[in-house]
Amino acid sequence: MSQPPSRSAGKSASLPRIIMVSSAGSAIEWFDFFSYGTAAALVFNELFFPASDPLVGTLLAFVTFAIGFVARPLGGIVFGHFGDRVGRKPALVTALFLMGGSTAVIGLLPTYDAIGVAAPLLLVVLRLLQGIAVGGQWGGAVLIATENAPRGRRGLYGSFAQLGVPAGLMLSSLVFLLTTSALDEEQFATWGWRVPFLCSIALIVVAIYAQFQLEETKDSRQVKEEREASGASRSPVVEVLRRHPRNVLLAAGAVVIVGAGFYLFVTYMLAYGTAVLGMPKSTLLNAVLVGAALQIPALMAFGALSDRIGRRKVYLAGALGMGLWAYPAFVLMNTERWPLVTLALVGGQLLFACMYGPQAAFFSELFTARVRYSGASLGYQLGVMLGGAFTPIIATWLYAKYGSFVPVAGFLAVAAAVSCVCVLVLSETYQQEETEPEAVTGGSDAHDEASLTAS
Repeated sequence: MSQPPSRSAGKSASLPRIIMVSSAGSAIEWFDFFSYGTAAALVFNELFFPASDPLVGTLLAFVTFAIGFVARPLGGIVFGHFGDRVGRKPALVTALFLMGGSTAVIGLLPTYDAIGVAAPLLLVVLRLLQGIAVGGQWGGAVLIATENAPRGRRGLYGSFAQLGVPAGLMLSSLVFLLTTSALDEEQFATWGWRVPFLCSIALIVVAIYAQFQLEETKDSRQVKEEREASGASRSPVVEVLRRHPRNVLLAAGAVVIVGAGFYLFVTYMLAYGTAVLGMPKSTLLNAVLVGAALQIPALMAFGALSDRIGRRKVYLAGALGMGLWAYPAFVLMNTERWPLVTLALVGGQLLFACMYGPQAAFFSELFTARVRYSGASLGYQLGVMLGGAFTPIIATWLYAKYGSFVPVAGFLAVAAAVSCVCVLVLSETYQQEETEPEAVTGGSDAHDEASLTAS
């Protein structure tokens, strides 16, 4: 049985700081990441990928959007190794600095008209750095929260780190909404789109605060001491792939619908609404904003619910619902009426929250403390890469080829089916108690394989 995150913090007084850093740091980090997705849907096709066919420019913009996801498993590997060997806090702080810096530079980047082909190339490099940073940040924020959670509340505490997604989405949508409303098309294309990226300087402030105010988790300190005492030198990433390959792959499969559903509803739907339906940007951004605001209490509620009835039941409900919601969501979108469009996008985001709320605790409980940063990060980042990176591209291509939203809805249903199967195969984890030291320090391969199917 894998060892669950410890339920005792070093000092109870540090819990408010833990919640603040995991929530605020995640919020600003995801604000940076989502700002790119929104800009890719709205302006990057014209500024960095000019083409006679707007569809080609949109596809190229979404390709660079996808590159950030491809880099996320690399971030999970690099920061997972760092986080398991050196500590959760230094890994998290480094990821925050990397994201803040790379995003701010995007806001200063010259466009294609100014420097030619160098502009999209630099954009790709910076997007890669964003992906590496967010790939490393998630594991740190999640483990800082779950490894300090009181008994029976890992789901709730893990959801605090997940709040960064709707908060970051809400912030990015709000900033883009304000800039597109206050500026005309020419002003927005000239300099207005840069404002959200330059706001990422705030993330560096959070990183500095975390460096001086955040304490390392008890689990991380114990593992570090054991590694130093034993002289073990094996990479945590290699170790988790050797001991827990099945859990890594199943976790990745469970996340496919999370990535596919989220980025269909918050990224592709922006492009679909503006390019296909001809709706105003403000209408769609307002709808996304409402959904993001409702996600915040929903994430905490679903995380707390998973502490009572189990991670799998809550997660499965969200995955199944997401697959079934795709078709009616497009029907509602096609009405072009703001209340119904809002219902379509809000429904998708609440179903996402049903999965994302318990996910932090669920994934952290699948791995021992010794390889937890690497295992949870790698499983999550691989899955979100497969599900999220290519969803806007596939959806755009499917609609262009068939001239209908039905294949796009079918694509999401298939992704949901894959994730449902993986969650059903995974063991329930929410009632795990702390196990003997053997679970952390090692054991036979037979025991390790058995631990993958026993809760």
